[in-house]
Order: sequence, then structure tokens, then C-alpha cells
Amino acid sequence: MEKNKNTLIVAGPCAIENKSQFLKTVEKIKNVTDIIRCGVWKARTSANSFRGVGQRALPWIDFVQKQLSIPCAVEVGTISHIKQALKYNIKIFWIGARTTCNPFIIQEMADFLKNEEVEIWIKNPIIPDVELWCGAIERFKKNNLNELKIIHRGFFSTKSREYRNLPRWDILKKIKSKYPKIPLICDPSHICGDYNRIEKFIQRALLEDFHGLMLEVHQNPLEALSDEKQQLTPKQFSNILKRLKLK
Repeated sequence: MEKNKNTLIVAGPCAIENKSQFLKTVEKIKNVTDIIRCGVWKARTSANSFRGVGQRALPWIDFVQKQLSIPCAVEVGTISHIKQALKYNIKIFWIGARTTCNPFIIQEMADFLKNEEVEIWIKNPIIPDVELWCGAIERFKKNNLNELKIIHRGFFSTKSREYRNLPRWDILKKIKSKYPKIPLICDPSHICGDYNRIEKFIQRALLEDFHGLMLEVHQNPLEALSDEKQQLTPKQFSNILKRLKLK
């Protein structure tokens, strides 16, 4: 299957665990993926959870970008993360749901990156607060960072729910209305929390006119050090893309 012309496909492991795991996964999905998602620094709820390998992964990402000619996106939560990533020519950064909730950190990032030629992807805050989401977007826009994308990854809820994170299409509708020119990416992996639900959810999500999909793919999810239940195998990932009617 060739890369889709209009729907941006972002895929890769929840977390880079080691060089072999990362490169094997990329090798298996590179022909159907536009951008590789790279979990380098992981904001984990528990101090005992796997938090990523940090800057050790940056040379591996650099190799993928240079040798395989495929761009990579990295989640950043601090200025230090950004500085380290820039040294390896990484120019696509996404802001995680927890970080979006912190105006202090967002402002520091926006100020540091002012006028830089980078792309910023902003995930919805972990709580269903439209103003927090808009505030993060505006802070980057005001610093002339206009290469933006918005990621819908669902919202945390303490109530019994079908999904790991609630989609809240009503909130998404408000964001789409306020920022009609900023591309939208859907993150079914974090919304569903279960790889078995992902394909059906994407079919529903496509009705919302998303510009792209971000999916977690691991060469062997059963051995993953984080979020093993929501990661697809490369074969499952490829088969889902084949069956979907993408734009």
C-alpha cells in the first residue's frame, strides 16, 4: 500500500525502548507512514513506570530522518527536551495532554521557539477545558509559530466509559469552529486504549473531517514497556489502512 495523498499518517511506538525495537518498527511501517511518532520522554503518572530512554534515542531518530528520509515527531515537556532535540535536527514537536494544562511551561516553550522554523502539534488537555486548549494554541500563535496542528486524543473521565479517554465531539466542534485553518489529527490509540477498538473508532472519527491520524505501532506490543494494550502490530496497522476509505 502506498502512502495516502491527503490523510496524514503518523505512526510509531508509544515509547522508544531501545535501538533495535525502534528501527525494526520503523522499517516495517515506513512505506505507509508519513511521519514517525517518537516517544523519547514519557510523562508517566507513576514514578515507577517506564519513562523512556531520553536523549539516548535522539541519534537513532537522526538516523531515521537522514538515512530513511522520513521525518520524525517528538513529544516535548520542557525547554531542555526541545534544546536536545534541535541538536539532532528534529523540527516537529508535539505537546502532550498533561503539558497543555500548564500555561507556564507552554509560555516558556513558545518564547524559546519564537520565530523558529518548527512545527508544533498541540494535544487537547487531559481535562475537558476548551480555554486551556485555546490558550496553548494562542501562546504559540502569538510568537509567530504558525506551523501548527491540533491533536484530539480524548479527555480523562472518572465515570464508567467505553473508551480510555472520552472523545467529546462537542469540544472538538468548538475548536474546529475557532481554528478552521489549523489541521486536525485524531489519536485513536489514546482515545480507545485497546487496539481491538481502533478500526471501528477511526471509521467514526473520519466523519469529523480530520486531516490525519496518529497511531501507536510496536513491532511486538506484548513486550512493550508502556501502553501495550493500545499498540498495533505493523501488520494490523497496515491492514487497517488498507481497509479504511481515507481521503
